[in-house]
Amino acid sequence: MKNIVVISLLALLSWAPASLADESIGIFETIRESSVSFSETTDAIESALAKSGTELVLHASHVVRVPDDMHQAKVYVLTSPAYAEAAAGESPRTISAQMLRIAVFTSGDEQKTFINMANPVAHAMVFYADSPNYKTAKYKGLLAASKTAAAEIRKLVANVPGEAVKFPAGPTRTEKKYRKFNGDGPAKMMAKWRNWEESQLLIEEGAAAEFDAIVEKVAAKFASGTVSDASDSTGWDVITQLRLRDDAVYFGLSNPYIEDKMIRINSRFRSEGKSELSPFPGVDHVSALPTEVLVVKDGGKTLVLHYGQMWRMQLYFWDSGYRAFTANVGVPGTIANSIEEAVGATP
Repeated sequence: MKNIVVISLLALLSWAPASLADESIGIFETIRESSVSFSETTDAIESALAKSGTELVLHASHVVRVPDDMHQAKVYVLTSPAYAEAAAGESPRTISAQMLRIAVFTSGDEQKTFINMANPVAHAMVFYADSPNYKTAKYKGLLAASKTAAAEIRKLVANVPGEAVKFPAGPTRTEKKYRKFNGDGPAKMMAKWRNWEESQLLIEEGAAAEFDAIVEKVAAKFASGTVSDASDSTGWDVITQLRLRDDAVYFGLSNPYIEDKMIRINSRFRSEGKSELSPFPGVDHVSALPTEVLVVKDGGKTLVLHYGQMWRMQLYFWDSGYRAFTANVGVPGTIANSIEEAVGATP
């Protein structure tokens, strides 16, 4: 992290137009190095959000439970009404692209505060590649709306004292890779060569007319669960429950287990920025949170869906290295099973 400004300047010097298919695009992007404390940074962001008008809407924030409390981290979940309007004609199953996330975290020996975002542009490339409007003005409009949303996030955090940076954080991929994303390298088999839609796994289905009742049932089941500590995957915090449109509700979830695993897995084989005072550089990946359950009306039915966690872990954590994946091969299944059990529990 201490070299982030230098790296970001090099990234800017090597910048190429976004239309080039071989441009390296981070699933995360570090956008600011704060010159004030963690709490002052989060206060500044929250003050800016309160004044942001209609450009960005805050739905939830969540304090991330970092292993051994060695870093601080907080995630904000937002939407952009303009981006949502641009995507209004798309499948309800694409709503994950609409969920914008900002993370504030500390890193380095001095525990400096940084801000990054889950890159809206990369997510648009993943979820709208199969749009019937792909290669049309409509698809270009979706990408343009995602770029505008990213610009609004950068504008928002400009209220924080410090220095703007533009650092596409790993894992990075080309647009072509995002549009066909079904895993990475030799680990593709772990994600079963599935794209985003194939990786949306069915938990439950019902009639379209049962949509509201099923949403209420899913919410009640999550509320009835008891959240355990990082040693146990059971129980989920609902960070946000959001009805994005008439046919789609988003549940953003987290628990101590997934937070502990995602940070430790990404930190294990990283060396840059890692030290005794900063043991978990993987804290810079917390804007992968929350994980998701979707309730959508699709094909004349109401579907309760969640993501194959290996697909999701590769999307967000492939830079952890292949060894990290093989050392934690059971974690995605444990998380997925915990979500299915929670939704299937009796309220």
